[in-house]
Amino acid sequence: MTATYTFDIFCSLDGFGSHTGDWGGYWGKQGPEFLAHRLETYRDEQRMVFGATTFRDNVEMLGGIDPEVLDPWVTRLRSLPATVVSSTLREPLDWPDATVAAGDAVDVVTRLKKESAVPLRSHGSLTLNQSLLAAGLVDRVQVTVFPVITGKTGIRPIFGDAPDLDLELLESHTFDGNTQVLVYRPTLHG
Repeated sequence: MTATYTFDIFCSLDGFGSHTGDWGGYWGKQGPEFLAHRLETYRDEQRMVFGATTFRDNVEMLGGIDPEVLDPWVTRLRSLPATVVSSTLREPLDWPDATVAAGDAVDVVTRLKKESAVPLRSHGSLTLNQSLLAAGLVDRVQVTVFPVITGKTGIRPIFGDAPDLDLELLESHTFDGNTQVLVYRPTLHG
């Protein structure tokens, strides 16, 4: 058996993964139902997989914050074992239970899928996950669509460099009356 790999990503309705300006985290739209769902998603044991850029961003954003003020799911994410795919970062990392795996992302994740006794999940890491989608290594794409359009402030389209994919909808949920979570099984098109 190989471990299941989930690419977990937040986006605006127009497909941007981040933004400039004063929107704030989650575009200011995270409600109690959604936050409870996120905590449940991260409750079970799993291994996080990050690319170097997303890992650096997370360390910068979360490293100095008291865990008591973070949303509980973020505290849980930070406590899970993590593999950082990077040829530039060196251990020790400023993150609990994180290790660096140097080399090609496809090779690293292929090995992790064979060796891991728990599911693998990546939150963010667009470049990493686009290469894994192209290699057919992503088992689930979990897209959380927040009810905003970031036409002027959106940056980093979440699927800007992704391959063509066919998607089978496995789950869909609406939280707090406005935030959609969609889970798909991707297959390379053609």
